[in-house]
Amino acid sequence: MNDHIKSTVFILLSLFLISGCSKEEPPKKEVVRSIKAMQVGGPEALTGRTFPGGARASQEADLSFRVNGTLSQFPVKVGDEVQEGQLLVHLDPRDYEVNLRNTQGQLDRARAALKLAQRNYTRVVKIRDKDPGAISEAMIDLKLGDRDSAKAQVTSLEAQVATAKDALSYTYLKAPFSGTVVETFVENYEDVNAKQPIVRVVDTSRIEFVVNIPENLISYAPKVKKVYVRFDSFPDHEISGVIKEIGKEASRTTRTYPVTLIMDQPDDIKILPGMAGQARGELESGVVVGNEGIMVPISAVFATDTEKQSFVWVIDEKSGQVTLREVKAGEPSDQGIMIDEGLKSGEWIATAGVHSLREGQKVRIIQ
Repeated sequence: MNDHIKSTVFILLSLFLISGCSKEEPPKKEVVRSIKAMQVGGPEALTGRTFPGGARASQEADLSFRVNGTLSQFPVKVGDEVQEGQLLVHLDPRDYEVNLRNTQGQLDRARAALKLAQRNYTRVVKIRDKDPGAISEAMIDLKLGDRDSAKAQVTSLEAQVATAKDALSYTYLKAPFSGTVVETFVENYEDVNAKQPIVRVVDTSRIEFVVNIPENLISYAPKVKKVYVRFDSFPDHEISGVIKEIGKEASRTTRTYPVTLIMDQPDDIKILPGMAGQARGELESGVVVGNEGIMVPISAVFATDTEKQSFVWVIDEKSGQVTLREVKAGEPSDQGIMIDEGLKSGEWIATAGVHSLREGQKVRIIQ
């Protein structure tokens, strides 16, 4: 191979190597991070919105005896309306009556022994007072001990009599409140144990309705003046009620707070425990929509090094990119932090991992 051919081959190989080294690598695909986020809302997000829930009785109890025994009377059945204090079930009381009589007899004998011991002690004390040398101090101490022992025996038996009376009274199972018998767990004449469920009674004169409110709206619940519930079984009836209780702790899975509503039982329909429906609320007069701020979780707000500014990460729902935004935040509370300025109802914000995000980063929302 002559020098000319060698030069040509060398040049071609060099061009091939240079072109291969200068070839651009394909851009790396951006990793989209999944983060927890929420859509914020102001009072207007609560107004006109309905929340699903379920009905339950205002009072309900599975009743049981506090003693063992055999059922002798079961005068009620499922569906019966009962009044407070009414007899529901009765145990055979004979064993407890015998125990009470025996204990009462022991108490009577102990009281008689105490009287005798008291007289003996009083007699020796009088003898000593008249003739100091006629009775020894040891004898006086002995009679005093007999009296104190008899007194302790009376005290103990009095407690046993009280316990026996209680046990006898426990053979009567009475309604703790007025309501309806909805379930019985045993049959008459069965042997039952203490704390074994016997009968279930519910009070349906008032109905409770439990709904779950998102954490971004729970701060407005105390400002709801009235609520209305429409049950699926009676779509043409809307029942008014009030808020009875607002939960103080959010569910770890749904991040919602339980709110219990209460209402009177309507006259023309019968609401039963377990019925499903929808609830809506009306805000108090004077609550100006849009001027009440927006409640967000404490984990969504962070400060700069100087701690004089507060920020949140706002997520663009279409692009998935995050943007740092300064907000005016109030003091933390049980429900979160009120944002007075900087957020609008309907915007999405990150609620976790806020210190590891960067401007423009793409994320995937986990509600």
